[in-house]
Amino acid sequence: MGSAGLNKARDKMVAAGVDEVAIDTFAHYFRLLEHGETGMIPESAIEPVDMGSIHEVEVSDEAGAEALRKTVVIKLNGGLGTSMGMDRAKSLLCVRRGLSFLDIIARQVLHLRKQYDATLPLIFMNSFRTSADTMAALARYEDLAVDGLPLEFLQNKEPKLLPKDLAPVSYPKDPELEWCPPGHGDLYTALRGTGLLDRLIAAGFERVFVSNSDNLGAVPEPRVAGWFAESGAPFAIEAVRRTPSDRKGGHFARRKNDRRLILRETAQTLPEDLDKLADLDRHRFCSTNNVWFDLAAMKHALDVRDGVLGLPLIRNVKNVDPGDRSTPEVIQVETAMGAAIEVFENSQLIEVGRDRFVPVKTTNDLLVLRSDVYDIGTDFVLDQVAVDVPYVDLDADYYKVVGEFDKRFPEGAPSMKKAISLRIEGDWTFGHGVQVVGEVELDAASAQRVAADTVLQPGLPDD
Repeated sequence: MGSAGLNKARDKMVAAGVDEVAIDTFAHYFRLLEHGETGMIPESAIEPVDMGSIHEVEVSDEAGAEALRKTVVIKLNGGLGTSMGMDRAKSLLCVRRGLSFLDIIARQVLHLRKQYDATLPLIFMNSFRTSADTMAALARYEDLAVDGLPLEFLQNKEPKLLPKDLAPVSYPKDPELEWCPPGHGDLYTALRGTGLLDRLIAAGFERVFVSNSDNLGAVPEPRVAGWFAESGAPFAIEAVRRTPSDRKGGHFARRKNDRRLILRETAQTLPEDLDKLADLDRHRFCSTNNVWFDLAAMKHALDVRDGVLGLPLIRNVKNVDPGDRSTPEVIQVETAMGAAIEVFENSQLIEVGRDRFVPVKTTNDLLVLRSDVYDIGTDFVLDQVAVDVPYVDLDADYYKVVGEFDKRFPEGAPSMKKAISLRIEGDWTFGHGVQVVGEVELDAASAQRVAADTVLQPGLPDD
């Protein structure tokens, strides 16, 4: 027996055909909510961490290639890009030369298969909203699927809950908005519930490399695969040094009471600890969400826990319609994929270069990716041409939505390999061949156009 709210949620999930493993996992977190669990991690309970760098690691070419031959690549591809005004998979966005994120990911993997004589299955974890578009876009790659394995499996869904009594919210205006994904920590639940975890082990694979589909720097590189294989670790995450743009994001730490590595997200930080969260000298490393795990170790951990890995709860309060603050507040029960680092003894962290962490969360990021800051070679791997990645801050009133953003760069992105920063206030449209040099600020009260072949640099009258 459970509470009335849990019973209603269970019934709703069963009626929607949600997998039993996912329902049991949801019930675990529901009970934590009922008992007042917030998922908060006080600063007093943790201490900073340090780690080695992949650049200091020696891995032979053969060891790296052999590790890659036993590796499976999973891309998290459930996001719609709603924050950029999209209503389909964000990975369908054009990046360069008519190629989308999906095109580049597929071609990266196909190139690696040929180069290292590796099977290297590529599997997408889609949501019910991204599956159809994604599979249609991948249909052109006839040799991408590996015999006996799917190209996709689906992320689970769960009901949004009312804070008052934790009952599932009802929203007849748009019933789809009554549901939410359980966060990317659902990866492990979905792998087990679909039977894919057992199928990968039976096929002879030993490890999985997981990353976000909007991070084209996350290539299953043999050197990193070899390091993970030789480490003997059950679980590892690639980390990068935090920069000012990461101040509000999560970070790695070590829990004092059991010495386990943990990942603390912003939503798990107490208000009085936010200054410490933002202290880049204290907490120096954040997650790339590039995760490696041993398949056998993951199966054992799930089996002994009856399918519930027990990741830390993230209690996320939002509006039932995220785009309308007048709609009722709801609780979304979430977990983070990287939080599994604390489940396994001897988990590892490794510092990697920023070239392995090129996420696109906003049109600011998209402008940099479409510019000449990066080159894309015949291996379809991003090569950073600029000395540093420039900081971009575009006026959200005109550039936040992809459709409006594209209108203002009709001839493509400006050259930014010599830029330090680009800040735009107002409505500016860019002509062909514009270059940004140094620190540039554009500000205008009415619509303006940057003429073709203009070199924008500090001190010009129009910046």
